[in-house]
Amino acid sequence: MAVLTWPPPPNGNGNPPPSTAPPPPAIPADPTNPIDPSRFAAALEELPLDTLHSKAAEIRNSITRLRESNEQMMPFADEGDAECREAMFENLQVIGRRNGRLGLLKAEVERRGMVWVRDPEDLREGPEGEGAEEVSGTNGTNGAANGANGQHATGNGAISGEVAAPRAPSGRLTDEELRRQLAAQLDGDEDDDGVHL
Repeated sequence: MAVLTWPPPPNGNGNPPPSTAPPPPAIPADPTNPIDPSRFAAALEELPLDTLHSKAAEIRNSITRLRESNEQMMPFADEGDAECREAMFENLQVIGRRNGRLGLLKAEVERRGMVWVRDPEDLREGPEGEGAEEVSGTNGTNGAANGANGQHATGNGAISGEVAAPRAPSGRLTDEELRRQLAAQLDGDEDDDGVHL
């Protein structure tokens, strides 16, 4: 009686033939090495419109969580906790990349002739727009002016998809203000020796 094995040996010697299929695309396993923006933009071209809007909501949620994390770490960073300051700075870098992704999503939706539904949090306006001025800037992805399509940004300039706004009446810092404070604190700690707990 013959014994059948599965899968059968392809060439009789028990070794499978060499693969002629192209290797699968490389997916970065390291979160510190994110997908290149051009690859992200290229991948968006194949996605349906509802998926683009879902991805935008996911990114906005992620940005909100990172901001909340930074707010929670701020008291510890103010007390000199270098690890908290470093984590906050990393969060700000991730927020910047995520804002860039939102810009790419917006560009893709508008490229398809659709209207980009902006999130009110994108503007980060104070109550009734107090202290906010309208400016036209570029979103950093294709040079399109935000004011050209009815969109506007508040603050002192929109660069590379990020919107900087005056400090909110609640006393919260904007991303740019927080980034500057952390950079100043990190620069001041270079002369300091020892571990701070």
